[in-house]
This record gives sequence, C-alpha cells and structure tokens, in this order.
Amino acid sequence: EAILNLRLRHLRKLEEMALKKEEKALRAERRELKKLLGDETLRRAKLAEELSQIKAAHSDPRRSILAAAPEIDPEELEEPVERLPVTVICSNRGWVRVMRGHLDSSAEIKYKDGDGERFVLKAHSSDKLLAISTDGRAYCLAIEKLPSGRGQGEPISLYLEFSDKADLFALKLFNPTAELMFATRDGRGFRVAEKELAAQTKNGRQTVNLAAGDALAVVTPAVGDHAAVIGTNRKLLLFPLDELPLMSRGRGVILQRYRGASLSDLVGVTLADGMMWRTGSRVRHEKDLSGWVGRRAGAGRMAPTGFPKNNRFDLITADAKTGDEGSNTA
Repeated sequence: EAILNLRLRHLRKLEEMALKKEEKALRAERRELKKLLGDETLRRAKLAEELSQIKAAHSDPRRSILAAAPEIDPEELEEPVERLPVTVICSNRGWVRVMRGHLDSSAEIKYKDGDGERFVLKAHSSDKLLAISTDGRAYCLAIEKLPSGRGQGEPISLYLEFSDKADLFALKLFNPTAELMFATRDGRGFRVAEKELAAQTKNGRQTVNLAAGDALAVVTPAVGDHAAVIGTNRKLLLFPLDELPLMSRGRGVILQRYRGASLSDLVGVTLADGMMWRTGSRVRHEKDLSGWVGRRAGAGRMAPTGFPKNNRFDLITADAKTGDEGSNTA
C-alpha cells in the first residue's frame, strides 16, 4: 500500500510539473502578444518572419496543374441510342409519330379524318429534328423521344412550347454542319448555321425578330453559290449567296425591294447549273440566268416564260432527286 501511494504521488507530481510548464509558456505567449499589439513595427517584423517560414516550407514547385474546366459536349453525356431507320410523320394538324423503316409510299401512312400529310422525313432513331415556329423560334427535338407509329401519334405541342398564336412552320432533320436561309414577307432575310439553332429546352430559341405586321415566309437550305428570290409581283432576282450575312438572330437584310408586293419564295441555286422546274407534265431548263443576276436588295426582272404561276420555286435539283427536303414556304 505504501509503494502504491508512492507511485500515485509521483504521478501527481509529474502532472503538477506539466501544468506549471504550460502556465509558464502561456504567460510568455501573453507577454509576446501584448508587445505585438502595442508596436506596429514588431507586428510587421513578425509577419515577415512567418511569411519567410511559409516560403521555405513550401518552396517545392507545384506538381498539380491549374487550368480552366474542360467543356464537355452535352451529346457525350446522353445515353446512346441504337441507330435504326425510321420515318418521322407530322400531319397538317401537328400530330407527330415515328414509324419503323423508311416508308416509300404515303399510301402506307394513315391519318385521322380531316387530317393529312405535311412532313414525312426519312431518318434514323438517333437523329434529331429541327423545328421552326411561325413566330421565328427554333427548337431541337430528339427523334427517340417521339411516340411510335402504332397509333395516330401525339400533338407536337406536347414536346415544344409554342407561344400564343404560334404554330409549326418548318420541320427538318438537324444537320450541325449545314446552314439555313430565313426570309420574311417584307423581303428581309439572313443565313444561320444550324448548330446555332440547337436549343435543347422546350421553349426553343428566338431566331427571327419579326416586325409588327410581318411574318415568316421561307426556311430553306443555304446551298449553291447564289440566292434566288421572287416576289408576288413575279419579279425574279439572283444575287451571290455570300451577300447574305451569316447571323444567329435578327431581322436580317433586304433581299429584294417591292412596291405593292411581298416576298413569295427563296431558294439557293448554283448559277452554272441554271434552273429546272416543272411546268405541267414538262420540265423547263433555264440554263442562262445572267439576265436575272444583280445585287442584293434590287428589284429584279420578270420571271422567265413558263415559270410557275404560283411564284414558287419547284426546282428539280440533285437534292430533290435523292429525296432530301427542299424549302418550307408558307
């Protein structure tokens, strides 16, 4: 018992010595802090000393690389979709559906009573659609999200948020490497890269700024080397395609000037190939178009003899022969 008491007293003595040592250190630190608080020169010297110690402790060169976060393509984050041939069908009333395979005849497609064919696009299940509304907004929609063709489909307005009084104007396969031409009734227009129109939200992206009383008239591929525009006055004008500015949004520039008329149609052409169009059961080929070539914003000249009376380009081109979509005109 005496030995045990001796050890306990020894341990308490060691604890007492540790406490006294800690008290001594704290008193010294307090004196040092009071000196620093009372003398700015000492504070600056202390800061310089600590910075030197930090520099010495971390003098090794940085091994990690600091850089901006990489940009990740949203498509890479999407779940891959099996690529299968399909046909996208959108009726006059805006009912959309997807049928398997590439349908060659519209006779295979059934519509509701009073409805009919408007857009029939051969595509693949992994493709996307580019939709343009009558108020100039652009929408991008994945085909794999659309209903199957077992029924009559669903209204496309369930997938795209059209504004009040707006409706579907154009529907085509999305091609991020292509360009489109937009034109309005008052004769204004511009080119736009399709990749600029790829809005992933249901609200879409405003592309054409329409003035009061104006309306979207044409959405057509920007192909060839010249733009051909015709008004309701049957005056035709061709001008170099590069005179049409490449924009992402706006009203555009004047394509053709009218007096008591408005824009009827717009199309891209290759000047050296001329223009071919159907007139009844015959095909007319106007090889020399030099008489209608001018500068953008000109008035143009009367269309060639035999040009369609509806003042619309129904051109026979290599694209048309391969089944690609042409212009969308209202």
